[in-house]
Amino acid sequence: MFQFMKQPPSVLLPLVRTAFQGELLAWLYLHPEDEYPLVVLAQQFRVSPASVTREVDRLSAAGLIKVRRVGNLRLVSADEETIIARPLTELLALTYGPIVVLPELLSGVPGVEEAYIYGSWAARYEGEPGRVPRDVDVLVVGEPGEDDLYLVARRAEQQLGREVNLRRMSRGTWESTDEDPFLESLRSRPLVGLEIEGTGVA
Repeated sequence: MFQFMKQPPSVLLPLVRTAFQGELLAWLYLHPEDEYPLVVLAQQFRVSPASVTREVDRLSAAGLIKVRRVGNLRLVSADEETIIARPLTELLALTYGPIVVLPELLSGVPGVEEAYIYGSWAARYEGEPGRVPRDVDVLVVGEPGEDDLYLVARRAEQQLGREVNLRRMSRGTWESTDEDPFLESLRSRPLVGLEIEGTGVA
């Protein structure tokens, strides 16, 4: 699911220990109806099974997630019964939510070839200190329809509780070597790649 995975201290939500912990919690709390085997989470986040096991043990001991055994499998899910489930879900949606929600919404949209979060959210994700971003800026490479992107942006805003700005750019423009102030600025700042599945050129 995620193209990049690091384990620095969390900047988006300093209440959590690391970016991985924030992303794992966001994934579980924004999919509260699902359970995930540890091996699937390791593949999802591109980390070692040992890293997932350690984090799951910490979060389970804190009462934030549930772990259920089925044979040799440990199945992990959000603990919706904890008293902080609702505010925690809102916090996670506002911070790590974009990297969970946007790939799902963009996957399957005809014409989407690549997508990147840029701007202040990407900077916080990459570890640059600063205030929690008020909006999320997303670059979509390809030729998706404007109506499709409009719907994606509105749905994302509903789930994330903040403004989402989607900017479309053709493959030719994205790969161009011509001088372009926007592209030069974009490439000089942090970009967080989103792994988009099931898309293609319209």
